[in-house]
Amino acid sequence: MKELLYLEVPTPDIGAVRSWLQTEFIPSWGHRSPTPDGIRLTAGASGQVEDALSSALSIFTWTLQRTTYLKVFRWGSTTLPREGEILKQLQRQLQATFPPQYPELPAFDPSQQTIFEALRSAFPKTTTYFQRMPNGEADLERVYWWETRWRQSVRSPQAPRQVIFRAGERSQPQPWDETALAAQEPFDLIYVGGALGVIHAAVMAQLGYRVLLIERLPFGRMHREWNISRAEFQSLIDLGLFTAEEFETLIACEYADGFNKFFDANNPAVAKAPVLHTPTVLNIALDSEALLRSCGKKLQAAGGVIWDETEFDWAEVDDDQVTVVAHHRKTEAAAIARGRLLVDAMGTASPIAWQLNGGRAFDSVCPTVGACVSGGFDPGVWDSTYGDVLFSHGDISRGRQLIWELFPGKDNELTIYLFHYHQVHPDNPGSLLTMYEDFFHILPEYRRCNLDKLTWRKPTFGYIPGHFSSNRSDRTVAFDRLAAIGDAASLQSPLVFTGFGSLVRNLPRLTALLDMALRHDLLKAKHLNQIRAFQSNIAVTWLFSKGMMVPTGTTLPPERVNAMLNTFFGILGQQPPEVAERFIKDRASWGEFNAMALSAAAQNPSLLQWIWEMAGTADMVRWVGSYLNYTLQTFLSWLLAWLPLWVSGNRGWLERVSPELCFSLLALGSHLTYGMGRPPAQQGIHIQTLEVSTGENAPQAKRPARPAPLSTGGPASPDSGT
Repeated sequence: MKELLYLEVPTPDIGAVRSWLQTEFIPSWGHRSPTPDGIRLTAGASGQVEDALSSALSIFTWTLQRTTYLKVFRWGSTTLPREGEILKQLQRQLQATFPPQYPELPAFDPSQQTIFEALRSAFPKTTTYFQRMPNGEADLERVYWWETRWRQSVRSPQAPRQVIFRAGERSQPQPWDETALAAQEPFDLIYVGGALGVIHAAVMAQLGYRVLLIERLPFGRMHREWNISRAEFQSLIDLGLFTAEEFETLIACEYADGFNKFFDANNPAVAKAPVLHTPTVLNIALDSEALLRSCGKKLQAAGGVIWDETEFDWAEVDDDQVTVVAHHRKTEAAAIARGRLLVDAMGTASPIAWQLNGGRAFDSVCPTVGACVSGGFDPGVWDSTYGDVLFSHGDISRGRQLIWELFPGKDNELTIYLFHYHQVHPDNPGSLLTMYEDFFHILPEYRRCNLDKLTWRKPTFGYIPGHFSSNRSDRTVAFDRLAAIGDAASLQSPLVFTGFGSLVRNLPRLTALLDMALRHDLLKAKHLNQIRAFQSNIAVTWLFSKGMMVPTGTTLPPERVNAMLNTFFGILGQQPPEVAERFIKDRASWGEFNAMALSAAAQNPSLLQWIWEMAGTADMVRWVGSYLNYTLQTFLSWLLAWLPLWVSGNRGWLERVSPELCFSLLALGSHLTYGMGRPPAQQGIHIQTLEVSTGENAPQAKRPARPAPLSTGGPASPDSGT
């Protein structure tokens, strides 16, 4: 028996595929006979006894991951007449009959129906299980809002909504009373976005800056969980934002080992791999909401202000200040504030990021869904002291290679994610709701369970963006008096880290540079664009994430992505544990990267051709540019290894003589260290941690003052509620 064809039919309706094979497919050779799972083609005429399997083709189907797979086997060893023609005919007609489907979102009018009523027909399991979650209705509305906004941004990238204006650029009259606004004390920093934003804001507030944080949701609510390692969180301790004791209170769980394994039942022998163990990668599950509350308390204790449930509208930039216009989501009252610098931390939905970068805001995205669950798993299904870092249980499904993550949480909870790497495409933006419907259908395939027996704590979801940078200046992350951080800057690992990991790893250099820029009013775009979390060693690895995407409109062999992943992770598994850890944590050196790439090419010579087919010529040329830049930066890093220490030792007189030159040298020095995945020992800046009670009975962070009426443009009065 010989396998001749393996393909995916992108539909969950396996019955329709079998019916088409048995009634509508007319092969160019042989007699078609129905079987329970498909058809058999034999040389015999209709009505004759089928007595020679040696001249037969067996075509059968099965379903997994809400899609249909099909294989063709030849029973005998001899090629059959017109065999190749039959295979091409079958593949061509299946693709024409069952093309990829990219459905639009159902309409939702909250004044006429609930979100459950609007989505129940298209997403029945999603609505069922969101109804079992605390705050499920509000969270599902949030998923719908997030996807709607993402779709709008992807489909109009060349003409994004303008939200940043220069003074006098808007034709409408200013919606504020200039005298009243001028009487208010301006802020040094105004952050928009309260997840990653509050971490950075707390640091800057404790350095003595007057900080305002604007958050669209009730402050402290999170729709994603965060995992990290002890070594990486140490940078926040070294910086002084947290003490070691405070860090321990934020740990929800610490697992013993993490597993990385990709489905390889259909892979060629060179693309099979054992489990890769990474015990110190993402092994700390943080209580993300406790982390946010702690940062909020530290921010307010240092004099910072939080406006929650307040949505950013637009901002006006002039020579010496930025005016931010927002509104309170419940009262619709205007909230207007002025400051020296605006920081965009709104993530992938940021209209600022789309305006600054137009059609190249993001090159890729990971639509990510999941949930925190507890109880209901049978004994032996999963040991909660272990985690899945990256795992797949099937091949390409409806144009996506689905990947799972599973992390233990507090009190035997599990946080489970399902995501895929996705090309940003207007015809196929990437759907969170479709992913959620898949999640609830196929979770029992991944980990044996009865969904009705699980306790659903909360959903976790979001769009994690990717930008394929060739160098540290090819993406705009700043405007005059405006800077971006986190997912809004789209600078993160192609494998497992989101903007949270990027921010934590780079917070010391971002803080030191921003502090100097504020002290010397170096707040033009040319200065602020140097404050970024770009890493040359990450830029060159975006080809790995490109190799995990199925381009829209392209049909690939179903096992292709798993074969590529197993090739690379199999080679990582052959390395010393510290090498694999450095690679996954974005610390791999130029030599280690090249050694791995050469080993992969030697082990699986088809790899380059596969990547070329998936990436295309244009992106391969871009990657060559990234690699050449990485090589150059590696050489410069070696040649100028003395520079960061020299700048640190001479910073005092340099800053007095020429602040701008000192700032540029400091930015260059950070690029030669942090930007190459080799952060130096903590230096240059340290904040004094304020005493803030974080115990269970401690008072919660004050609810932000309500946005003020239009005439005043600031907080009306403090609200003492919690």
